[in-house]
Amino acid sequence: MLAIYKRELKSYFCSFIGCLFIGVTLFFIGLYYTVYNLTYGYPYFSYVISSVVFLFLVTVPILTMRILAEERKNKTDQLILTVPVSVGGVVMGKFLALTTIFLIPTVISCIYPLLLTKFGSVPLGEAYLSILAFFLYGIACIAIGILISSLTESLVIAAVLGFGILFLGYMMSSLCSLISGTGNILTTILSCFDMYTPFYNMLQGTLNLDDVAYFLSLTGFALFLTVQSIQKRRYSVSVKTFSLGAYNTGMIAVVAAILVIFNIILGELPATWTNIDLTYEKLYTLTDQTKEFVNNMTDDVTIYVLVNEKNQDTTLGQTLERYDDLSDHIMVEYVDPVVNPTFYTQYTDSSLSTNSLIVVSDKRSKVISADSIYETAYDYSTYTSYTSGYDGEGQITSAIDFVTRDDMPKIYFLEGHGEYSFSSTFTASLTKENVDYSTINLLNYDSVPEDASSLVIYAPASDFSEDDKNKIISYLEGGGSVVTISGYATADMTNFDEVLSYMGLSIADGIVMEQDSGYYYQSQNYLLPELISSVYTSGIYNSYYIFAPYAQGIVIEDESSEELSYTIFLSTSDSAYSMIDVSVTTATGKQEGDIDGPFGIGVEAVKELDTGTATMVLYSCELLFTDEANQMVSGANLMLFTNTVSRFVEHTVSVSIPVKSYEVSTLLLSQSQIVLLGLIATIILPVGCLIAGFVIWFRRRRR
Repeated sequence: MLAIYKRELKSYFCSFIGCLFIGVTLFFIGLYYTVYNLTYGYPYFSYVISSVVFLFLVTVPILTMRILAEERKNKTDQLILTVPVSVGGVVMGKFLALTTIFLIPTVISCIYPLLLTKFGSVPLGEAYLSILAFFLYGIACIAIGILISSLTESLVIAAVLGFGILFLGYMMSSLCSLISGTGNILTTILSCFDMYTPFYNMLQGTLNLDDVAYFLSLTGFALFLTVQSIQKRRYSVSVKTFSLGAYNTGMIAVVAAILVIFNIILGELPATWTNIDLTYEKLYTLTDQTKEFVNNMTDDVTIYVLVNEKNQDTTLGQTLERYDDLSDHIMVEYVDPVVNPTFYTQYTDSSLSTNSLIVVSDKRSKVISADSIYETAYDYSTYTSYTSGYDGEGQITSAIDFVTRDDMPKIYFLEGHGEYSFSSTFTASLTKENVDYSTINLLNYDSVPEDASSLVIYAPASDFSEDDKNKIISYLEGGGSVVTISGYATADMTNFDEVLSYMGLSIADGIVMEQDSGYYYQSQNYLLPELISSVYTSGIYNSYYIFAPYAQGIVIEDESSEELSYTIFLSTSDSAYSMIDVSVTTATGKQEGDIDGPFGIGVEAVKELDTGTATMVLYSCELLFTDEANQMVSGANLMLFTNTVSRFVEHTVSVSIPVKSYEVSTLLLSQSQIVLLGLIATIILPVGCLIAGFVIWFRRRRR
């Protein structure tokens, strides 16, 4: 086999075809690389791979047409058939030679994503998975090209037939859709030769062993058929003789059946076993929050998907498959709206679009519109909308919690003292957490309502009245829970301070300044507090920063109190101090009278009472739960907020899963860098290969 391999590899480079194939492949890869990645700044190398795969329809038939057809035409195949090498060894040697030629541009393309990392964030996992998909698709095409070359002695017929077969494989998914939108026996059979769908699936960022097995099976079966094609000419087999090495129709059927069964079994395995999520934001991987929540489920839930399963949204389909595998309490069923157009009317009066979900339990149901699964944004430079995030997991986990809960918890936002208002980003997280919320002015109530799971006090600008103070303290004395976000205020806040003091807490004067550079961002009052493991920092601890600009210091008044216990989960460094005179610039450093740290930035105080347990969570930064601060740390502040809410609505884990962003920052290249890298990728490398091939061919011609 090694001798065949060397002979074929040498012949392709001597005939110029090998270098031509490499040069053309590198040119088109370089061209799309220059356009998408360098010029437009897209960080996704999969865009390049998706655009160049059409090349296989032309280049592979030209590369493979002579591999066996020319042998038959020149009658040199008789020499191969009589050499002391098995037919399988001959075929494999030729296949490996062609694979080596194809491997050269594939390996060179592996350098391109690494170059992009110099100019911004690049999802390398997705990039190299797309290159793997490119390679697997390519070797399958090569194997098919070799098979077709073995069936004829005409190079033209081999090339044309190869193009036709590969074109069918490339277009089979569309052809099946034209034959039947709902699928039938014919489309099921034809889809076995759908080469593009497994390739496309891998471009989405998931290494699915089903797709890898498909390409390897197709490659192996094509090579097996090539061996059988040659064996048919090499051996004369009697009906009484059965040889694994000889041409045998029954053996072809057996091998085909084995491959089909193998792929079917692999397809039935749980997605968690066969799928590896390589996307930048782990789009298809269920978070620990969802896993913990689902593992604690006791009710059965059915998720109806309004689409024919063959036409489903691939991203949503992968997410649903993981839910289905995660628990026996979750069942996913597909309802074809063409076959059953009125199914959704059992659950809603509104019309639903394709790929919408209906989550159903014995208690209630909830509809998830297809539009809410993806987050969109508007690009004002092009005046177009685009998909910016994927919220499949967030919507589904929230819906499962909604349909399985016995009742809906409620929290109240205090108003009447100039309090801050939460943005839609944070109130939307409450909706996903299945928490009912409303504002309350205690002036209109005798007490905090009994149905309050928690009372939220968000940075009052003026002090409480004596009556409001007493109502809040009375609520705490009854075992209530209060979430307080304090802000820097110049007004007298005596009654507000007394509410904090009831829980043994107070706020230090001034603004916290950090002297340890690891605890702030750019400015000493833009705090990045230390995260300490707790229920509030779950999913954030050791993974994210919390951004707390212009925070004040929380002081625990009496840590030795027997009835009070404290948990500090956001803390400054030991070198932090509180600057009393906020008009002084940070450049002057610590001044006389400033208060030494460390301080808490997020503290839980729990008070054991005869009537119950009073709990207060105090944050000392009024800007903590704003969109601006949240965006600075990729949504970590929002996660802190939802963890805090879930603590008081009897959720063992937050069910408000943040939207998974599709956005990776655009690559930034200067014009000279674009020109230089573009020239290398589109001109120097391809032309260099062509020149090398021409020199080798020309020298051989002169001998």
